[in-house]
Amino acid sequence: MMMMMEHVWTQLGPAIATIVFVWTMYQNYFPHEIRGHIKRYTDKISSYFNPYMQIIFHEYETDGWYERSKAYVAIERYLSKNSSTQAKRLKANVVKDGQSLVLTMDDHEEVTDEYKAEKVWWISSQQVANKQTISWYPREDEKRYFKLKFHRKNRELMTDSYLKYVLDEGKAISVRERQRKLHTNNTGDGGYRRRMWSQVVFEHPSTFDTLAMDPNKKQEIMDDLETFSKSKEYYAKVGKAWKRGYLLHGPPGTGKSSMIAAMANFLHYDVYDLELTAVKDNTELRKLLIDTTSKSIIVIEDIDCSLDLTGQREKKKDEKEEEKDEKDVIKEKVKKLGAEKKQSEVTLSGLLNFIDGLWSAIGGERLIVFTTNFVEKLDPALIRRGRMDKHIELSYCCFESFKVLAKNYLDVESHDHFPEIRRLLEETNMTPADVAENLMPKSSKENADICLERLIKALETAKEEARLKAEEEERAKVEKEKEEKEKEKEKEKEAKNSEPLADELKENGKLESNGVKENGDASEV
Repeated sequence: MMMMMEHVWTQLGPAIATIVFVWTMYQNYFPHEIRGHIKRYTDKISSYFNPYMQIIFHEYETDGWYERSKAYVAIERYLSKNSSTQAKRLKANVVKDGQSLVLTMDDHEEVTDEYKAEKVWWISSQQVANKQTISWYPREDEKRYFKLKFHRKNRELMTDSYLKYVLDEGKAISVRERQRKLHTNNTGDGGYRRRMWSQVVFEHPSTFDTLAMDPNKKQEIMDDLETFSKSKEYYAKVGKAWKRGYLLHGPPGTGKSSMIAAMANFLHYDVYDLELTAVKDNTELRKLLIDTTSKSIIVIEDIDCSLDLTGQREKKKDEKEEEKDEKDVIKEKVKKLGAEKKQSEVTLSGLLNFIDGLWSAIGGERLIVFTTNFVEKLDPALIRRGRMDKHIELSYCCFESFKVLAKNYLDVESHDHFPEIRRLLEETNMTPADVAENLMPKSSKENADICLERLIKALETAKEEARLKAEEEERAKVEKEKEEKEKEKEKEKEAKNSEPLADELKENGKLESNGVKENGDASEV
């Protein structure tokens, strides 16, 4: 056996040396053009016998401004989930502003993937230029690319289905792992090159799990949001822009801002907080919309207080206008004075086009959210279906909402005080913000019993205050009705007293007219 191995190595050595010699002569003495032709024909011959196909995805586009290929980036993020378990050499990329790392396979590494029971291979490669060049861009010297290898029988499966799946999944991973931002619009005094939006890291902790509201209503909103995020093809089919409007209304302290944060965290969307009073005119409003990205929520909070949008709609005047009293005149003067001082020229028409016009289709996959404490003050055209598709009322705290807050603040799911709190919540209006403030421990010595007792006292106090207020309003109402009745009696009394006087004046008028008539007759005679 040993003799046979020695004989094999003796024969193999000269063969390897010959191959090395031929390869060296080929590299040194064959012109580049001839080598290109030889390689092309050898690759063509080998393709007849090789059952596998390859697709190349370069890191940089062949043209453009040296931007990384979106397909390459999506594939890189998709392969990151397999790279950490299969590849032996990894690269670490920083994401989320340096807060986390993404591991991807290094150059000349290979990982396998499986799709519909078919196996494929991904190879990360790098092509280095033969000559030394000076370049500002790395792609001139080092051209990285991903190579997808698969069996030729799966060609249609790979090109029609698998590649779309990889790109979509890679984009979804990028969205989930990106550092989301909270944006606000800048004022219009920053010059020609000013940025339309300023941004900070969005780190609001509110989620639907921590949101104090009825569980059934909460699940309904979550289902609606999830359906919207997966309905790109459906919106295109019905001919609508891929956007959805939400109107959040209710008393102050009922969780409208927390709802917006929970929606953003649920969908992994950015948030654009639009301050209408800082927008110069309708043109700037459109520019702000163009400068937003998809997968975002555009928020206008307290829209009833932002601008006098309802008052801008001209109303037809009747031919016979009623006379205005002194109070109406004063109000009109104050309104005109405020209009003169108002800097923003955004109109209701401009805002409606922003929400539901031609410009609203730019980008796609957006939520537009309005919040208000007084929904009745808004123009009906602003909140109709198709603009504000879903109206969500956030009201006072109910017992189901209280249980969420008790679990969040005290880690308590049941307690002896719960029945009393249920009864008081059914009889008293208290916002979730007030309930949460009473449940929050004020020192390390306070436990769940103390916090729940404090809430009970607060509910009893609120109930008593509401009772006193109702009694006071009732007394005021009775007094007002009494005053109105007295005024009516005085008017009736004045009317009765004026009747004899009118009769007397009427009688005197008749006498005078008769005297004139008689005098006239005498003169004629």
